[in-house]
Amino acid sequence: MNVLWLFAHPDPHSLGGALRDEGLATLRGLGHDVRESDLYAMRWNPVVDKIATVPADVRAEQAKLTWADAVVFQFPLWWYGTPAMLKGWFDRVFVKGYAYDVRGEDGRTLRYGEGALAGKRALVVVTTGSPAPALGPRGVNGPLPDLLFGLQHGTLFYTGMSVLPPFAVYDADRLTACGYASAALALRDRLRDLGRTSPLPFRPQNGGDYGRDLVLRPEVAPGRSGLDVHLG
Repeated sequence: MNVLWLFAHPDPHSLGGALRDEGLATLRGLGHDVRESDLYAMRWNPVVDKIATVPADVRAEQAKLTWADAVVFQFPLWWYGTPAMLKGWFDRVFVKGYAYDVRGEDGRTLRYGEGALAGKRALVVVTTGSPAPALGPRGVNGPLPDLLFGLQHGTLFYTGMSVLPPFAVYDADRLTACGYASAALALRDRLRDLGRTSPLPFRPQNGGDYGRDLVLRPEVAPGRSGLDVHLG
């Protein structure tokens, strides 16, 4: 596979940097072709400018995406979301006509399961200082799948990507050597299955579950609400 690794962490010597190095070495050892976008090392400009033409740095990132069969998005969970650098990457790279407002031959808008990035796999790798239970169903921080919903469903699946279950490392600022070894082993295992892991079963917009108002039909998940109703 062609794999793009998108890394958004300011410290290459951090836990995140060590896991990135483990991941890249694993993928290359498995024979995959790998490219990397290290946003802080690149001094990526996260600010959208009013420019008539697509800047060269954006075209280069779009070329990497077009080339890739799978994309790994790695970042620390900051204030319940991605670092601003990564958010700015999406703002500038996922532009109109490339990642959204794409229409099929029948005139339908292709989104939520369809679109320009359909057929590509996406894996979120996230580190967090929170212990796992605090990001669980009754944890004070809220469930991790809910915190990642905007990214995984509203950005990656929206553009057509097949989103794999995320890989999370908890207690990032208290991880022992044994804990790191366990996390690295688990990451290597996940990457070995990158092409085989079943994606999250998000419901496609045009698959029949939603009406013309883009609301789930009454017979779909009746009586339920919340973000997980969008999982089939």
